[in-house]
Amino acid sequence: MKYFFAIYITVFLFTANVFSQGKAITHKVEKGETIYQIAQKYKVTPFDIYQLNPDAQSGLKPNSVLLIPNKSGKQILSVPTKTNVQSQSHDVIAKETLYGIEKKYGISDEDLKRANPFLENEGLQIGQTLTIPSKNTPNNTVVDHDKFIYHDVLAKETKYSIAKKYGISIQELEKRNPEVVDNLPIGYRLIIKGMAPKAEKVTEKVLEKVTVKAEPKGEKEKQDLKKALTIVEYISYEVKPKETLYSLSKMFEMTQEELIALNPELIEGVEIGMVLKVPSKVPVSIEDKKEYKLLSEKVIYSNRKRMVLLLPFNMANIESDTINSTFTRLKKDKFLNMTLDFYAGALIAIDSAKTLGYPIDVDIYDSRETKNSSEVASIIQNRNLVNANAIIGPFYQSNAETAAQLLSVNNVPVISPLSKDVGNPYGNLYQTIPTNEVIKGAMFDYMRSNNGNIIAVVDKKKESIVQYIKQYQKEVPFVAFKDNGSLSAESLKSMLVKDKLNYVVMETGNTWMIKTTIAAMLSSMPAYQVQLVILEPNETLDTDEIKYLNLTKLKLMYPSVTSDYVSPEAAIFEKKYRKVNNIFPSDYATRGFDLTFDTMIRLVQNKSFEDTVNSAATKRGENKFEYYKKEDGGYTNKGVFILYYDTDMTIKEAN
Repeated sequence: MKYFFAIYITVFLFTANVFSQGKAITHKVEKGETIYQIAQKYKVTPFDIYQLNPDAQSGLKPNSVLLIPNKSGKQILSVPTKTNVQSQSHDVIAKETLYGIEKKYGISDEDLKRANPFLENEGLQIGQTLTIPSKNTPNNTVVDHDKFIYHDVLAKETKYSIAKKYGISIQELEKRNPEVVDNLPIGYRLIIKGMAPKAEKVTEKVLEKVTVKAEPKGEKEKQDLKKALTIVEYISYEVKPKETLYSLSKMFEMTQEELIALNPELIEGVEIGMVLKVPSKVPVSIEDKKEYKLLSEKVIYSNRKRMVLLLPFNMANIESDTINSTFTRLKKDKFLNMTLDFYAGALIAIDSAKTLGYPIDVDIYDSRETKNSSEVASIIQNRNLVNANAIIGPFYQSNAETAAQLLSVNNVPVISPLSKDVGNPYGNLYQTIPTNEVIKGAMFDYMRSNNGNIIAVVDKKKESIVQYIKQYQKEVPFVAFKDNGSLSAESLKSMLVKDKLNYVVMETGNTWMIKTTIAAMLSSMPAYQVQLVILEPNETLDTDEIKYLNLTKLKLMYPSVTSDYVSPEAAIFEKKYRKVNNIFPSDYATRGFDLTFDTMIRLVQNKSFEDTVNSAATKRGENKFEYYKKEDGGYTNKGVFILYYDTDMTIKEAN
């Protein structure tokens, strides 16, 4: 060890003496210093420092010593270098970009960054002195012929953990592996160092497809797999006048960050004539949404099934009420009315199934439930419901969870008919009402499926909508407001993109803001395709101050759990319901029919109820049943209607 140390000191002193004879000086690196700062201090270029200190290209270490050439910037030693001697310098001024500098001198981005390695980490800054390699001589920069090192991505690994493992930056990792800029697929082979053997030449159009080597086990791994098995085709695109980073990102259905990751020069701004790497089309996942099917063609009549309805009639309360008559109680008790309407619709579904010959036995029990109590546990035990093939009810979420928990061992499906609560995860619990987040998400999914440009006009009072968009729809921009708090129509118009359908998501109860938004959209229609969208019911739109004709011109679109138009199947049910009950069916009656009939037809298939849920979505009258398994257990319904006002003054389904 002493011998090695002595040799190191001797070599260092010899080197220092040689440079001192050439008027070189030394600099001790302080914590936090950069090559650019040191170069500025001694009035030399970072490239001059890298010439004499090649190890500095991998990063500066505090207390290390750098050799600095004299102020003229000329190389002191007559040592062999592979730097182009015909290079020149360039001082960066305001508003310059890498693209503009490269175009000015006719050099490539790769050559400029090779001559100025600090650009990779520090980017382009005003006042920097760049070394411009000559374009007339071959590139003689030293090439690092390091041993080829690769890394196969494992589950749960991130770019950060991999970069840290090999002592490189995330930017370096992405530069060597541009295919992982957008995502990091499991099993993908990353190039860490050196050149991959027998690398194929990339032509004008690149078709990228990654393979997965690890078997996905959890839901997260499955999502990673879906991303990994996505094909993305890239093409070149030349920037045209008046195009912005925002408009480009919307044109190619990417976030601005994703576009910059593919084209780092965009950090410095968008320039006319820039040639960008962009996807030629939107990546399409290998797993599509569930297909809507008619299950009636696959009915199996050989095995009888048992279906149970647990409905909160609370008959004991009615019988013990000595003050109010049954008629008076029905007028006052909205919950009981809802229950009876649901029951009336379910009875018609049961009668229809009987007419069709479905082999199903149906039991109906009074769950005697309130929000905090029920007879569910005793009914399950006393009526042997562990042998049931499906149970509809109870109504309250807590009681439905109790039933699911008690029947989970036998995996009896418990179908919650009306609750919107997310609830506790039970594998056999099926939530049939889409949550508010699912409803909003369906609207955004539909707009994206149409390659739409989405912008948001949201009143500051709508805090829940603002938070939802910021959390779940991060790439959707908000239209700005003026200093006086009014909506900026100019901001709205500046966000519109040509050759795309522009969806304006408007959430406000303010009449003036609604009028301003509608007026801005109507005035833009000659030059742009626009459509008005709301995420929640808006009573202000039903007032006389808002012209219905304008809403039809803008084809007002909104998501809904139920359809607002009468389908042929719904018309048949309505006719039969009126014949039996002498009144039109309420929404609860219609849901009682749709949910009960859908459950029964799933039970008589040649597979289990759960298997039918996993394989097919269905539409019954005014309701959709598109179940998906939740990550924490159980199923949620994502069957949502996307409806719009058509110009013929009718409401139609968009999806």
